[in-house]
Order: sequence, then structure tokens, then C-alpha cells
Amino acid sequence: MPTTYAETWFPVLIQIIIALGVATAMIGLSALLGKRVRDPVKSSPYESGMRPVGNARERFSVKFYLVAMVFILFDIEAIFLYPWAIVYRQLKLFGFLEMLLFIVLVLCGFYYIWKKGVLNWSIDERKLEETGEGKRAA
Repeated sequence: MPTTYAETWFPVLIQIIIALGVATAMIGLSALLGKRVRDPVKSSPYESGMRPVGNARERFSVKFYLVAMVFILFDIEAIFLYPWAIVYRQLKLFGFLEMLLFIVLVLCGFYYIWKKGVLNWSIDERKLEETGEGKRAA
């Protein structure tokens, strides 16, 4: 059992030194042994399989942000499910009913965003015709 401050933190210091050494060795060996091929395709920026065209300050559809927020919400739900699953046996029926209520509320939110069209990425032809964009595209 460590008795001094230095004895307590010495293993942490050793781990940090080893991690820095491994990271430095991997980057250094990659620079020394790796191929260096330069061509226009490799040097061009890549974003979601689309060729970069135009100004970088374009407006994005709000659907990108809505999907990101929905992803975060469902990710947080998964974070709440994990500790509940660990202590499920101690919580008994009360814990089960509480989590059932939580999942029902999350599914209600999912149904709401589904009906609002947040998850629909296709172009609605009727909206294009109403705005007149459908005729210009044809």
C-alpha cells in the first residue's frame, strides 16, 4: 500500500510516459516507413461523398441539425438504460415501471418526430411544385 504522495502517483506518471512514448513511436514510424504519394485526388477535401463546389459558407438544411439533436437524445436514452440494467434486480417492480414509463415517453417523442418528418430526407414533390422549383428543375 502506498504511503507517500510520490508512491501514489508514480504509476500514473509511468503510464503517461509509456503512452507518450508509444504515440511518438507510432507517428515517427509512420512518417519514416509510410508511402508518400501526392496526387490531386488524395489532396482534395472530401465531405460526405460530394465534391466540394462553391463557397464553404453555404446554408445547410435544418434537417441536419434536427437529426443531430435526435441522435443525441437517443444516445442519452442509452446512457440512462445502462445503469438501470446494472441495478435492475435491486429495483424490483418499481424500477421496471419507472423505466417502462421512461421508454414510453421516449417512444412518444420518437413518434412525434417521425410524424413531423424529421427523419424523412426525400424531397416532397408537392412542395417543389407549389414553390415553382419543380418546373425549373425539369
